[in-house]
Amino acid sequence: MVFPQYHYVNLEDETILNELELNRKGFIERYCDGLIIDEVQRMPEILNSVQVVVDANPNANIVLTGSNNLQISQKVTQSLAGRTAILTLLPFAVAELNDEDRLLDDFEIMHRGFYPAVWANDIPAVDVYRQYYNTYIQRDIQQVMNIRHLAEFRKFIIISASRVGCEFNAKSISNELGVSLPTIQEWMNVLEATYVAFRLQPFYRNIGKRLVKTPKIYFYDVGLVCYLLGIQNAHQLETHPLRGQIFENMVVAEILKHRLNHGLDNNLFFYRDRSQYEVDVVLDDSLLSVSAFEIKLSPTIHNDFYKSLKYFKALFEQETVMTQIINTGTDKNGDSFTGHFNYRDIESQLNQSL
Repeated sequence: MVFPQYHYVNLEDETILNELELNRKGFIERYCDGLIIDEVQRMPEILNSVQVVVDANPNANIVLTGSNNLQISQKVTQSLAGRTAILTLLPFAVAELNDEDRLLDDFEIMHRGFYPAVWANDIPAVDVYRQYYNTYIQRDIQQVMNIRHLAEFRKFIIISASRVGCEFNAKSISNELGVSLPTIQEWMNVLEATYVAFRLQPFYRNIGKRLVKTPKIYFYDVGLVCYLLGIQNAHQLETHPLRGQIFENMVVAEILKHRLNHGLDNNLFFYRDRSQYEVDVVLDDSLLSVSAFEIKLSPTIHNDFYKSLKYFKALFEQETVMTQIINTGTDKNGDSFTGHFNYRDIESQLNQSL
């Protein structure tokens, strides 16, 4: 839809693969003024041919897409350094859903997650995430990483899902699974490299405070979290003891999507010190501009929700340009600096700060 005039090929098509095997360079030259190569990880060696064609044709326009980051990222870095821009496309954002879908209950949206098949094809979320999980374990992980102790790795993913929004304590998980600490750290790197989970790093300046410096763990999609935790429907999620953490995960991921969809760096952190003051998300746009967000699964606002935000602002008064509560309520309150807004308005609210 973005490039309707470009020639499109999908490397899942064996006919296309056979044609490219015969003359990759000639094929790319023929369409180099506008070409989309989908599922490029099926033929990573094609990137060498792309490099040759792009070097000879500086005005070439080629779009390469792929759904397996592990198989293509290193090859792209080696072959196309300085010749390409890389865009990270995460699952749908709330703002990208259809209007009628956005009217769904908050817990229904959280349970369904944001993978395309759930929304575009109306496939039950449990079915989508079961197949995604099984394919991820059996194909991506085994073929690319050849992980030993596969049963323990499965348990590791489930344990990680149960700790979303919490500090990632690799040593604790190591003890629980009976797997070495370096192995746990390697497995976490795998989850990050395959866009399953990510670590949110702590925010700190040299302010002489005793700060928590352990990152927190989140998943890129809360639908997968619900599946891993055995949550079968939105009603179960509504009463689940981790519902607040899952909501927090969803909101953090939404802010991250906003950043990446606008071609911006991640720049997201959290704040916590030994006095137990915590701010869920700190957006650090520069040395002189930070915004702080507290995430609450609540339709109403209580004054004590602002306690940590006020504390944070007092510490970083010269830098802080916005402090907001993000919740499930519909009422607007406060101004552009201090107030609250519904998580469904993240895109419009953060656009104002761009």
